[in-house]
Amino acid sequence: MRFDIVTCQPELLRSPLGHSIVQRAQDKGLAEIHLHDLRQFAINKHGQIDDYVFGGGAGMVLRPEPIAACLDGLLAERRYDAVIYLTPDGPTFRQGTANRLSLLQNIILLCGHYKGVDERIRTTYITDEISIGDFVLSGGELGAAVVVDAVVRLLPGVLGNEESALSDSFQDNLLSPPVYTRPAEWRGQEVPAILLSGDTPKVEEWRHEQALERTRQRRPDLLADLPAEAFEAPKPRGTRRKPYKKL
Repeated sequence: MRFDIVTCQPELLRSPLGHSIVQRAQDKGLAEIHLHDLRQFAINKHGQIDDYVFGGGAGMVLRPEPIAACLDGLLAERRYDAVIYLTPDGPTFRQGTANRLSLLQNIILLCGHYKGVDERIRTTYITDEISIGDFVLSGGELGAAVVVDAVVRLLPGVLGNEESALSDSFQDNLLSPPVYTRPAEWRGQEVPAILLSGDTPKVEEWRHEQALERTRQRRPDLLADLPAEAFEAPKPRGTRRKPYKKL
């Protein structure tokens, strides 16, 4: 999968996209991430890529010419499945969006800056818009990093255990249940006995109940979109394991 990120602040992206799971995906050849500095397409020798707002008002707007020059070059090289603009007035990014994007091959992410981009760029090139929340950042770079991270971890072969991504929060519109690791007792608090039992069907039932309860308490809005069967206990799909030893 290939991401081309168009930005005027590429250095903001090098660190978050150069570590952990995203870097592992690149090392395995499962994801390509290319950064394109808008200042390489500046309209003059002073590196200008922005200008004042027509009609007056505070702030600067990214001019259309540098963006168009960059996008035209990319679009001439290959077919892109989506050209996405990171903007606070776009639809909110959700797990379902990440799932959908993970099925694509080539994606351009355009990062806004200052007051955003000239509206004519949006009407000419953009196929999708994304907001990562109801707040304003200095630019779209951090939003682009969020989108890439959320999508890349879904690609087959990226995670050591691919079931891990399928059990994350929001995959089934529920929050994840509580998780525990060793030691089985810590500062007087013990891991729930069911998790040490080795009874896989009972463990899955407990996790489902906990996910429902946590969602009811913390994000009840998510429950409105759940089908009726989501409230039922999961069907058994495992066998009984040996109980865990307490270490």
